[in-house]
Amino acid sequence: MGNPADAPLQPHEERFWRALMRVLVALPRGLDDDLLRGTGLTLTEYTVLMHLSEAGNRELRMTDLAAATALSASRITRVVDSLQSRGLVAKRRHAEDARGNVAGLTDKGFERLVGAWPAHLASARRRVIDHLDCAALDGLADQFVEVAAKLDPGGPTRPC
Repeated sequence: MGNPADAPLQPHEERFWRALMRVLVALPRGLDDDLLRGTGLTLTEYTVLMHLSEAGNRELRMTDLAAATALSASRITRVVDSLQSRGLVAKRRHAEDARGNVAGLTDKGFERLVGAWPAHLASARRRVIDHLDCAALDGLADQFVEVAAKLDPGGPTRPC
């Protein structure tokens, strides 16, 4: 007999899996639309600013920032260059590795991020949180934190 992991999904598992796949496609688009319309920032730009705001000295090596945001090296460079042109991020050579660059959040970038939080949180609430059973939320969070830790062992240890 084959590996049980290869077995077809049960109907309730299939229903959950298909719904999750729809969420993974539709949610980023919706969050991006809401942020862009409400703040002028894309979801990608917001995510870059958020990761920089949470980093020590509010700066990260470009390679680490790319990994944190799941962007390619060329894509993170384009996003950071765009943010830099608006004064939201400053980019400099790494002090110990002349081949590497570091992106740092400027005060203006932090203010822009803080200004965007209400729109982002309202979007998250309207698009997801308000549709979940409040009583089940802690259990769902625990389960998704566990799944995230297995998928990304080097990721954050606290919920984002």
